[in-house]
Amino acid sequence: MTAPQAQVPATVRTFAQRFSATRRGARLARLLAAHQLAAWGIPRGSRGFEGAALVVAELAANAVLHGLVPGRDFALLLQYDDGTGVVRIEVSDTHDRQPARIVAERDDEHGRGLLLVDAFADRWGVRERQGPGKTVWAEVTAPRQRDEPTTHGTGVLVERSG
Repeated sequence: MTAPQAQVPATVRTFAQRFSATRRGARLARLLAAHQLAAWGIPRGSRGFEGAALVVAELAANAVLHGLVPGRDFALLLQYDDGTGVVRIEVSDTHDRQPARIVAERDDEHGRGLLLVDAFADRWGVRERQGPGKTVWAEVTAPRQRDEPTTHGTGVLVERSG
């Protein structure tokens, strides 16, 4: 008979905030998300940090540009699971229109946001939410500093020891 193994407790850290559905609100969502990721120990400049920040920026911009209902705001929810090293990003708006991938022409200034989300998120999708609108979610693997090798501007890989 084998002895039972102790389970390591997993911590899920959470950040939630509502923002005005304006360019300023989208910018603030990105800045606060970046601050929160750094506070959780995800190193600035790492693929996980930059990917999560970019996904927040794109989803917030989409909520403002395409999900805008006058007089309504949008919500950002970040969750970080210490056990898996995954950041879950949720952006909710009050418009029912689903996000759609479009094929942008070479000179188009819009139409590449979901391609970026596809590139940086491990997975993403859309779900209905309680009340009007939708929630667009994405998950990005973003190990904390002690878990991930990083580069320091020289292109040289530096292993971090725990």
